[in-house]
Amino acid sequence: MEFNESYFAKHMAPISGSAIRDIFKLLGKPGMISFAGGNPSNAALEPDVIAPIAQEVISTIGAPILQYGATEGFIPLRESIQRYLLDSGVPCEESQVLPTAGSTQGMDLLLKALIDPGDVVLVEDPTFLGALQTISTYNAKIVAVPSDENGILPDELEKAMKQYKPKLAYIIPTFQNPTGTTLSVERRRRVAELAAKYGVLVAEDDPYHDLRYEGETLPTIKSFDKEGWIVYLASFSKIISPGMRVGAMVVSFPALLRKCVIGKQSSDLHNPLITQAIVDAYLRKGLLKEHVKRILVGYKKQLETMISGFESFPEGTKLTKPQGGLFVWAELPENINTTALLQKAVDNGVAYVPGTHFYPNGGHHNTIRLNFSNSPEDKIVIGMEKLAKVLKENN
Repeated sequence: MEFNESYFAKHMAPISGSAIRDIFKLLGKPGMISFAGGNPSNAALEPDVIAPIAQEVISTIGAPILQYGATEGFIPLRESIQRYLLDSGVPCEESQVLPTAGSTQGMDLLLKALIDPGDVVLVEDPTFLGALQTISTYNAKIVAVPSDENGILPDELEKAMKQYKPKLAYIIPTFQNPTGTTLSVERRRRVAELAAKYGVLVAEDDPYHDLRYEGETLPTIKSFDKEGWIVYLASFSKIISPGMRVGAMVVSFPALLRKCVIGKQSSDLHNPLITQAIVDAYLRKGLLKEHVKRILVGYKKQLETMISGFESFPEGTKLTKPQGGLFVWAELPENINTTALLQKAVDNGVAYVPGTHFYPNGGHHNTIRLNFSNSPEDKIVIGMEKLAKVLKENN
C-alpha cells in the first residue's frame, strides 16, 4: 500500500501551511531583500548580554535548571512577569500567569480548552494569518468582524456575538498585525463590556505593546475587564528574543487556567527552564526598559524610511502610518494584484506578504503587508524602489 491523503485527520484538511513560511522558501536568492517576515532586527538582539546571564543562571541554580519543571512555569519568572504586566497596565495576580511558548501558544491553549469542531471564533478582518491557521486546526468556523483605521468595530462585534453566540474572539489591539492600526480607548472599553455582557472570552494578543515610537500608551482591554472575560496574551519574542520562545497568558477564571495547564502538559510539558530563567534574570536586572528605549530609536528610523519609500508607489496607494509595531499595510489600486505579482517581485530581489492571506474570506488582492524591522535603512530604500518598479510596471 501507498501512503496517501486519506490518512490525514479531517481537521487538517483546511490547513495549507503559513503563507509567510512558504514565502521564506523563495528567499534563497543572494541579495534578496525581505519585507515578508515579522522578525525583530538582529541589531535588537543581545547575545553579549544573554550569554553571561545564561552562564549565571546555570552556575547559580545548577543541575535543576536542566531538569524537568512544572507546567505552571518557573515560579520566579511568573513573579517577574506579573510585575512587568502590572507596569504595562495589565491587572493580574501571580497565580493567574501561565508562561507559554510565545503568545501563539496561549491562543492555541485557549482553542484546545474551548473549541469543538464547528464552533465560531470571531476575528478582526483582516487579522494575523498565524492565528487563522491555528484556529483552522481546531476545525472552528471563523467569522470575520469588520474593522477600520481605529480597529474592530464594536457595533459589528456585538452583532456577531448576538448572532453566533461564540465562546471566543481574537483581537490584536495595539499596532495590529497586519494593518498596524491601534484600537481606540473607547473601543477597548466597549470590547471588555461586550465580552462580559455576552459571556464571550476575548483573547487580547498584545505582542507589540512596548514597540511604540510616538503617541501615548493606551490602556489594555484587560484593564477594563471587571469580570474576567479578557485573556491577555503577552510575548517577549519581539523585545528580548524570538528564539527563546517565552511569553505568557493571564487567565482570570481558575477553571479555564487549569484546562490550559492540562492542555500545555500534553503539548510540550513546560517551557524550557533555562529560557524561563534567562528571561526572569533579564527582567529582575531591570534591563528591559533601557533595551526597549534603544531599539525604538532604530525601528522608528526604519519605519520612517519605509514610509518615505511609498512616495514612488503607484498613484492611489493608501497606507497606514502606524505609531509602533513592525508592519506597514497598504491598499493599492484595484487593478494591482499583489498575490499574482509576488513571484515577479522575488525575481527582482524583494519579497512581501500579499494581503489576501490575512483575510479569513480571501480576496483583497490589492493589499500588501511590509515588515521594516528586519532590514537596515539602506536595504529598505533599495527594496522599496524595486517593489515600486514592479508595481508600476504592472499597473
